[in-house]
Amino acid sequence: MIIGVLNQKGGAGKTTLSLNLAAYFASNNLRTLLVDADPQASALMWSSAREAEPLFPVIGMAKPTLHKDLPSVAGDYNITIIDGAPRVNELGRAAILASDLVLIPVQPSPLDVWASDETVQLIREAQQFREGIQGAFVINRKISNTVIGRDVVDAFKEAPFPVLPTIISQRVVFAESAAYGLSALEAEPHGEAAREIAALGRAILEREERQAA
Repeated sequence: MIIGVLNQKGGAGKTTLSLNLAAYFASNNLRTLLVDADPQASALMWSSAREAEPLFPVIGMAKPTLHKDLPSVAGDYNITIIDGAPRVNELGRAAILASDLVLIPVQPSPLDVWASDETVQLIREAQQFREGIQGAFVINRKISNTVIGRDVVDAFKEAPFPVLPTIISQRVVFAESAAYGLSALEAEPHGEAAREIAALGRAILEREERQAA
């Protein structure tokens, strides 16, 4: 399975989500590859900061031929995660075309939900070429100890793709662990961040199992 993590709006936390999901899958004995398709190369910098034995390989592939070049590489892995580029449509299109499932991380704000429309349109365009591409929203970077307002829930009622049930909160451990090339699951394996990422990872795998049934 190839999972693209994309949002044309910056600041949605896609790189943090990508590398922590990759850590979850790898820790559950799934051969996992993380593809950095963002010219900013944040995932590659995260990998270079790591001193511990890598949980999974990270490769750079920020090019518009990603959808043609990746399948031969991804064939050796159970799960490949693409950390997509913001605001670069040709790279976004290539990442979406390469993906089986596109996760759209959005912060719990109606403005962010509406701003994701460009990514939704890119997925819709890609589905004209590959009908099997699926999309799903992930509520990300929720401020802890707050509730999601009714206006956000209402905004998602009109969403063209389902919203995955797990909400990822904004937690200090994500930033602190990333500085050392670690995932939150490694830094605080029994913490709330690890619990949320694990729940999201399970939801993705269960969704894939239902799709395959």
